[in-house]
Amino acid sequence: MNKFNLPNLLSVSRAFLAPVAAYLIVTGNWQATAWILVIAIVTDLADGQLARRWQQTSPLGGFLDHGSDALLVASMLAAEAYLGYVTPLLPILVVCAFSQYSWDSKALQGQPLRASKLGRYNGILYFVVAGFPILQPVVQLELLNRSQVNWFSWIMVVSTAISMVDRGVALYRLPKQTEP
Repeated sequence: MNKFNLPNLLSVSRAFLAPVAAYLIVTGNWQATAWILVIAIVTDLADGQLARRWQQTSPLGGFLDHGSDALLVASMLAAEAYLGYVTPLLPILVVCAFSQYSWDSKALQGQPLRASKLGRYNGILYFVVAGFPILQPVVQLELLNRSQVNWFSWIMVVSTAISMVDRGVALYRLPKQTEP
């Protein structure tokens, strides 16, 4: 199977958008950052649908999809941490959680990623936390002020830590495979 298929390219596009999004956030260009967020959401929804429809799913595709999401959202959250919207601990934990997720799934050895429900919800909520500071100025509606976004980011820190402990415990409990 061709590794340079459209679903994988859509996934990787989000990784290339990560430094651009971080720069735009730091410079306060919320309109352009909002477009990047929309593009990221559309490509994230499209890559998996296309891969399944065209029978191009693979462990590499899953790794690229989740890795690009983690890189983009961690970059956005790091820029927002720089501006004081979220705790700096959150983007660090996003990277750590994805690294653990990849490692214990043996994704780099070609194994499919093993998702957990809490990890899946966290992945969605990272984009929600990152999205509030970006979208509120664009739509000119403040649903959460800076302090509330920061508290939400601390809730995500706790949720991410719980998810990481849960994955660690699940990995520890897996039956040990013996070599022949």
